[in-house]
Amino acid sequence: MKYLIKLFILSFFLLVHHQADSQNVEFSRSHFPGDRSGLREARRNISEGDKYFEVGGGAYSVALEYYLKAQEFNPDNAWLNYKIGVCYLNTIHHPKAIEHLEKAVQLNVPTLDVYYKLGQAYQLNYKFEEAIDQYTFYRRSLTPQELINERDKIDKRISECEHGIRFVENPERVFIDNLGSTINSQYDDYSPVINADGTKMLFTTRRPIGRRPDIDRGDHKYFENILETRKVNNRWQRPSDPGRRINTSSHDASAGLSHDGRSLIIYRGGRGGDLYESVWDGESWSRAKKLPRTINSSYQESSATLSPDGKTLYFVSDRPGGYGGKDIWYSTRDERGRWSEPVNLGPTVNTEYNEESVFMHPDGKTLYFSSQGHNSMGGYDIFKTQYIGGRWTDPVNLGHPINTPGDDLFFVMTEDSETGFYATYREDGYGGSDIYKITFLGPEKPLINTPEQHLIASLAKPAQDVIMADEIEIDVTPMTLLRGKIIDQETKEPLFATIELYDNEEDVLLAQFTSNEETGEYFISLPGGKNYAISVKADDYLFHSENINITESLVAREIINDIEMKRVEIGKSIVLNNIFFDTGQSTLRPESYAELGILYQLMVDNPNLRIKISGHTDNVGGWDLNKRLSEDRARAVVEFLIDRGIDPNRLEYEGYAYSKPIASNETEEGRQKNRRTEFEIIEK
Repeated sequence: MKYLIKLFILSFFLLVHHQADSQNVEFSRSHFPGDRSGLREARRNISEGDKYFEVGGGAYSVALEYYLKAQEFNPDNAWLNYKIGVCYLNTIHHPKAIEHLEKAVQLNVPTLDVYYKLGQAYQLNYKFEEAIDQYTFYRRSLTPQELINERDKIDKRISECEHGIRFVENPERVFIDNLGSTINSQYDDYSPVINADGTKMLFTTRRPIGRRPDIDRGDHKYFENILETRKVNNRWQRPSDPGRRINTSSHDASAGLSHDGRSLIIYRGGRGGDLYESVWDGESWSRAKKLPRTINSSYQESSATLSPDGKTLYFVSDRPGGYGGKDIWYSTRDERGRWSEPVNLGPTVNTEYNEESVFMHPDGKTLYFSSQGHNSMGGYDIFKTQYIGGRWTDPVNLGHPINTPGDDLFFVMTEDSETGFYATYREDGYGGSDIYKITFLGPEKPLINTPEQHLIASLAKPAQDVIMADEIEIDVTPMTLLRGKIIDQETKEPLFATIELYDNEEDVLLAQFTSNEETGEYFISLPGGKNYAISVKADDYLFHSENINITESLVAREIINDIEMKRVEIGKSIVLNNIFFDTGQSTLRPESYAELGILYQLMVDNPNLRIKISGHTDNVGGWDLNKRLSEDRARAVVEFLIDRGIDPNRLEYEGYAYSKPIASNETEEGRQKNRRTEFEIIEK
């Protein structure tokens, strides 16, 4: 009822205003008898503007330039104000659309669509109740046949406004900051993709690249190109062009990046739009290769993200078999690198509207995506869902001010879940879509009023967006980031190595990574709650093992661990860090099998290798007991290898008890290091 009262008042006001003050002025000689030259120029500008107006998209900005020139000659034409309003509605300057569409109503422009467009303008500018009034008036003005075609569209708009009212009343605790002119330009910049620690970013731009940049005749913007940048001393460096292997003469857009930053998924136009993959070799990106037909189809595949282990690809496609428009699909990769037939993610996530810009968090279970459906407050909103108990949870809207009544897309997040990046249109932008950083503030702390706090507050630089009261729910598995360098033990030169990650409890290879060939750097994101074995392999070197047990670690942290690799030479020995026994026992625990399998493969790959397995203990207990225990444990490893076919003549073992400590036995940490199993090369 309140909407009808408001509509009556608004309609009465506009009618009175129109009759009293407003009169439509046509571009005709009768209205401008003394300025035929100006009239011809104005008509010419309108005619040119109409050509671009019909194209839409980026051409609205070009049309607007012509229309505004005609507007200077005659500001009181209904159709011209309507078209200017529509143009502004499709640019970053959408607040200006309101005044022109309102004037078009006052001038009695002969189209009911003006009320719908005015509703859009109000909605985009957070005037949700006014927008609902316009949408309701538009719906009531349609004929029954028109209403059949328009009802769902109008009802969705009204629903979006109702969602917007609730989200704005209950905002999230975040900072939102434009990344600045180093990254953003006066053109559209969007689709940021980052590695897990947020130090490497690639993104898509519509700015001119190269000496002779081409313009897409479809939207009158420069073709998409990819730029890359790195963060140094907490500052993003000026972006650079990654070269012809990435950027072609057509559209090239950043669609996804693996968490280690080595595999880039690229969107390219043609055949509806396909996905390509380029690999970082330590110095440059490889030539992008099209993903197989199981992924790409004759329809559009526009966005993608890899799971942390690289075995699952989630991607967006408008292929048949979905729930409407673009949907999210997934495909898995087998041991031979072959991708399976895609499977739709299902109706819990996908809607009858479009889904877009998908991103899998390094925790491996939290999926972020944009959607025009669910409880969006307008355009695309960003949502998250989690894979728990064999199903995807109901998507959760990230709320305001992250989401706006416009399009909010391409959300990505660092592994610590404290920082996100995405693309949106805001008034503090540089001209088009810009890339913004989101800082998640977490729970609000109790306020303590002290003189010191007031001093600090008075000196602090104000945030570019509002700090809000409620905590945003970003429920992700706590992550541990393992990083460092892999180097030669003697020369300290960086090495290109393969890193295998195992779940010790399940004896499963989870993922494979590689170090940077140029620097030897590596990093791995490890979700909490598991006992991991890490095996590092490089040509002509002994493998190196690490045990990372974070079953008790539920807080995100970072471990710096440089790994020195030993060459395969007689006399060299390494500690087998993932061989486990129960206290006082010599029976191998199942968690040891992953490491033992790696040792077995080393013996198979090097048939002339002879090794000695040695057992060591701490000094707790008597010598005889520890001597026997260390020997039994070494023999257990040898017997495991013999049982699997390794020639016994290639194996020796010995127990040393606590005669060869590598750390102090005065601390528990030292005693733990002394309780170890080693192998030594005795012949090659």
